[in-house]
Amino acid sequence: MGIESSISILELDMTCFNGPYHFHPELELTWIRKGSGRRYVGGNVSDYEPDDLVLVGANVPHCWQSRKEAIPHNAQATVIQFLPKFAGDQFLQLPELNYIRNLLERVNSGILITGNTQAKITSKMVRCAESDGFDRLLRFLEILDMVANSKEVERIDPYSMAMTASPAETERFQKVFSYLIGNYQQEISLKTVAEIANLTPTAFCRYLKSITRKTLVEIVTEFRINQACQSLRSSKKSVNEICFECGFGNISYFNKTFKAMTENTPLQYRNLFSGH
Repeated sequence: MGIESSISILELDMTCFNGPYHFHPELELTWIRKGSGRRYVGGNVSDYEPDDLVLVGANVPHCWQSRKEAIPHNAQATVIQFLPKFAGDQFLQLPELNYIRNLLERVNSGILITGNTQAKITSKMVRCAESDGFDRLLRFLEILDMVANSKEVERIDPYSMAMTASPAETERFQKVFSYLIGNYQQEISLKTVAEIANLTPTAFCRYLKSITRKTLVEIVTEFRINQACQSLRSSKKSVNEICFECGFGNISYFNKTFKAMTENTPLQYRNLFSGH
């Protein structure tokens, strides 16, 4: 974050999106202009396509991963990063900014922006990137105000996994979670993950609990259930297929866990999104 600006705007033009699952103190508004693949925000796993627009909270782990078969040089994004107090300690306390302040306080779960709001905001992001100084700041505040007042938004991760690790732990975190998001659909061994973290299994369990407030089983289960939700919404695969694809060993355990986390059976959940 440079001293010349309270916000940072990055224009990404890459072969593919393959950055590690990471977190940072800045909030981040990401617009995928080109590319498709899988988006990870907190414990949520979802597919993304061009015009995916997401606001991620401070210290919420996230990454976008291009599909393996993606066309090279087909990954473009505009990213705006800013600190929670980007305008100082008191600015967001102004009564006129109540909606924006409330937005920044509830964004830890990540927010997906859709519909007309998405189209209007991406247009403003283009103009914001072309501006500088006071004009850039005003355009950015307009963007935040639009998100804060829109009904075309939805929470991404209901389990909201914000990190509390120190900067010194970032590299270890990235190694561990890069392994988890690449392998959660398979059997995960505590011994293997602990070795990746260069810790004993007991020390690793304490470490993971301290930075995520969750156990390894809870984190892997959330990834699996979120992936199952995505498949139930977007595919016609059977519940049995989805169960084993997402890493569950048997259908009975899958059904029980799914209902405990979503308050619906897999079929009830699918029907919620199919209009039945």
